[in-house]
Parts: sequence; structure tokens; C-alpha cells
Amino acid sequence: MDHGVVAVFIVPIALFLIFVAPIWLFLHYRSRRQVSQGLSDEEYQELTDLGQQAEAMAMRISTLESILDAEAPEWRNKQ
Repeated sequence: MDHGVVAVFIVPIALFLIFVAPIWLFLHYRSRRQVSQGLSDEEYQELTDLGQQAEAMAMRISTLESILDAEAPEWRNKQ
């Protein structure tokens, strides 16, 4: 095989292994560590707040539906 052909294969592989692979591995394992740590305190608080807002909204919707059922019993059948 010609030395030029060998260089065409060896140089990109070497550059990948020297520059790209270490950065890729570092970022990969850093993101896995962050995922395994779970939610931060701030994220947990946001999730709790959203859950409380969803419960309040569900109660409001239930109340509105009961009012509509009393005042306009056929409202569910309208499209």
C-alpha cells in the first residue's frame, strides 16, 4: 500500500482519538453523573409548585363543570 493512502486513514483516526474522543467521553460521563444525581432543590421546588397548581386547576375545572351541569345540562353534548 502507498504511504499516502495509509496517511489518509491514520491521520483522521489519530486526530479523532487525540482531540474528539476525550472531549466526547468527558461530556458523556459528566451528563450521566448529573442525571444520576436526580433533581436539584430548585427543580424539586418547581415540580412541587407545578403539582400544586395542577391540583388547584383541576378543582377549578370540576367546580366550573358542576356549575355548567346545573345551569346548562346539555353543554357536554354541544360540539
